[in-house]
Amino acid sequence: MSDSATSHPARRSAPGWIAPAALAVAVVAVALAVWALVRAPESGQTAPASSEQSAQAKTQVCNAFTTVRSAVSLQTNANLGNDRVATQAVAANARLATLGGGQYLLSRLTDAVPTDLADAVRSFANDLQDIGMGQLAGLRGDDPTQTGHMNNAQKTAEKITGLCK
Repeated sequence: MSDSATSHPARRSAPGWIAPAALAVAVVAVALAVWALVRAPESGQTAPASSEQSAQAKTQVCNAFTTVRSAVSLQTNANLGNDRVATQAVAANARLATLGGGQYLLSRLTDAVPTDLADAVRSFANDLQDIGMGQLAGLRGDDPTQTGHMNNAQKTAEKITGLCK
């Protein structure tokens, strides 16, 4: 055997740039982690809305409430005659106004809306959605569940009207 066959295998050495590159990547990672921690808002805490933001949010929600209430009233009280197709069309539009109106209101709520108004709008919107789903499920207007949601929605609507003045 030759000397080269009995010698130790050749050592592979890492190129000279790997250690500095690894150090640079580590420094960048630490910097990004620190930046993310400093920049991230504390969970569960938001800055209080200014009075101007609160007033704008109130106006937006009150306008949305007026639109929804008008749409629901218009669609549920429409009369296209006794034709079966016309009756079904009116019922479908009433359900759409009720379900869509509830979702529309919920989508307008922000942290800037005054709490009492937000709670009332949320309750009204949820009642609208419950009424609409009940209608789709075939519940009649005199069903106790539907009557309860309708009565609650009416009371809450009156409260919202007062809060929006």
